[in-house]
Amino acid sequence: MIRAVLVLNTQGKPRLSKFYEYQPVEKQQQLIRNVFAVLCSRPEHVSNFVDAESFFGPDARLVYKHFATLYFVFIFDSSENELAMLDLIQVLVETMDKCFRNVCELDVVFNYSKIHTILDEIIFGGQVLETSSTEVLKAIEEISKCSLSPLVFNMVLLFCIIMVNKKALRSGKLVTRDFSLSIKAQPFFYADEMI
Repeated sequence: MIRAVLVLNTQGKPRLSKFYEYQPVEKQQQLIRNVFAVLCSRPEHVSNFVDAESFFGPDARLVYKHFATLYFVFIFDSSENELAMLDLIQVLVETMDKCFRNVCELDVVFNYSKIHTILDEIIFGGQVLETSSTEVLKAIEEISKCSLSPLVFNMVLLFCIIMVNKKALRSGKLVTRDFSLSIKAQPFFYADEMI
């Protein structure tokens, strides 16, 4: 089983972290720091396979690949093959390259949800689902056809909030993000002036 997938930059900042076993946030941050400490202390000409038992517990292995300014890291147990995990990193990077036309650190930062969708198509619940980047890309295209663009989604959400607040202002209740704030006093403007 795959325990975690990490993408770190060369300064140690996590750009993507997905843990498939529950870890408290503090523990996740400590594990990321430990992984980066191991990665940055290794020379370039050594193996990409590292024993991770000291910080991930018994039977844990770590495989990584360094591309430009990013480290792609998979942590897994003995039920997974090390070479297969190295190949899976390659599949992830190839899929991201095809999606973003030469993926870079900024693509990972600004397309966070798409990167997670790609990862979820390849690995789900710590199990490998798909190893073909073309199949993953087909699934991503189908998902993007079904979803609203972020701009359209935000416009629809804003419209709904305005309409709900318009009705709420007439009744003396103002709807906020948590939809629970009610006001006692009358608003100092009319609902029609909001639009």
